[in-house]
This record gives sequence, structure tokens and C-alpha cells, in this order.
Amino acid sequence: MQTNPTPPPYTSLVAIGDSFTEGMSDLLPDGSYRGWADVLAARMAASAPGFRYANLAVRGKLIGQIVDEQVDAAAAMNADVVTLVGGLNDTLRPNCDMGRVRGLLTEAVERLAPSCGRLVLMRSPGRQGPVLERFRPRMEELFATVDELAAKHGALVVDLYGAPALADPRLWDVDRLHLTADGHRRVAEAVWQTLGYPPEDTEWRVPMPATAPSAWLDRRVADVRFARQYLLPWIGRRLTGRSSGDGLPAKRPQLLPYETPEVREAYEGRA
Repeated sequence: MQTNPTPPPYTSLVAIGDSFTEGMSDLLPDGSYRGWADVLAARMAASAPGFRYANLAVRGKLIGQIVDEQVDAAAAMNADVVTLVGGLNDTLRPNCDMGRVRGLLTEAVERLAPSCGRLVLMRSPGRQGPVLERFRPRMEELFATVDELAAKHGALVVDLYGAPALADPRLWDVDRLHLTADGHRRVAEAVWQTLGYPPEDTEWRVPMPATAPSAWLDRRVADVRFARQYLLPWIGRRLTGRSSGDGLPAKRPQLLPYETPEVREAYEGRA
């Protein structure tokens, strides 16, 4: 008789980073964001009663801010699993100093790795389009550092950059910077499997079915709307030194029990 694999004995998760880990643009009805880390925490909680979760991510943060504002707090929590995704916002800045970015990422990993049971790093997903092509060399330099640090410190690496499905523009929000709910769900599945849990979606990497391209005029209208609503404000913040996360608190600053209605149902089902 076939038996189900035993889930890994993880009882706590801390996620740190920027908007990707905060969960933009996986919008909930109350106006808050869910995102892959929340989806992952709910799944992990369903197999581990008493599971605790913290999410220190704040949109717009650069790797230096993540190191200064999140790393020590995460290390002090001594969680079973810590996820760190950072540095991509830096690569999109015109005056990015990749040497400094690599150094700060190294500092973050060296401070986090000894304090947690399992450190998880990621090669972030990249949307198809001219923006990715322009910044691809910096991104790949960042990801090479991720691979080197993981090998040196025994961290896991989730390769989202190498997943064809996540390059599909249909899995990205209209701002072209953040994944849709389905994109976040796929990321959660990728991390879930990397941590050793049995797959719930064996085809998360599989590209979506092909569809006919939209009309030329529709694409141009979408381009103009994107530039007006997202690109120009983004450029304005870069020029004035502001960030979309200025003044915002961490999403879930304390390592507390994580319970949702689904998790409570799972507990009751085990009783």
C-alpha cells in the first residue's frame, strides 16, 4: 500500500525582502496583499500545528535597507526556515553598484545562515520584454552570487528565473513589475517543493497554453496606460529618492502562530 511522504518537520517561517515577498500584486478583497509567502505559510501550517510565521518584507526596499532593517530581526527569531529575496530593486537603478550589492547580499547570508534551520534564496523570475533585456546582465550577476552563497553556506536555491512559465507576461500584473495571484501561487509551489514537501502542482513550471496575440492597437493602448500609471511615477520616485515603501511597516513583524480558516479546518480534520 502506498503511503504519503512525511512532511518536513518545519514549524516556523520568516520571510524577508521587498514587494515580491510582501505579495504585490496578489490583492485580497480587503485591499491587503497575500502573495507566495502567505500561501506557503498556510500550507506549512496545515501540516504543523502551532506553526509560526513572520513576514518582514516591505515594498521598494533595496538590499542595504533589507540588511539594516530586516536581517537582524529575522536572525533573532531563530526560525526553522528563513527566505531571503533581495537586490533586484538595486539592479533596476541606473547607478547600481553591483559590487556593493554583492557585498550586502553576502553580509545578509552570513548573518542569517547560522541562525536558522534552513535558509532559502531565490533566483527571481523575469518577465519577457525590453526591461528584462536591458537589465539582464545585472540580474544574472546577482543570481550568480546567490548560487555561490548557497553553495558556501548550505542554503537552498529556488530557480524561478529558469522557469519558462514565470516569464509569461500573462502571469504579471498590469504594472509589469509584480506577479499575479497565479504567479504567486506558482512561486509558493516552487518553494514548497524545494523545502521537500510532496508536490501539489507538478506542472508549476509548465507555460500557459498559447493564445493569439492581441491586436497592435490594443498593445499600444496598454503601453500608454502602463507608462502613465506606473512607469512615470516609478521614474519620479527614482529621481527624487523616494520609495513606494517609505513609512510602511513590515507586513507581519512578529513570529506568531499562523491560523487561517483553512488551517483550523485542517487541525480539526486531524483530531
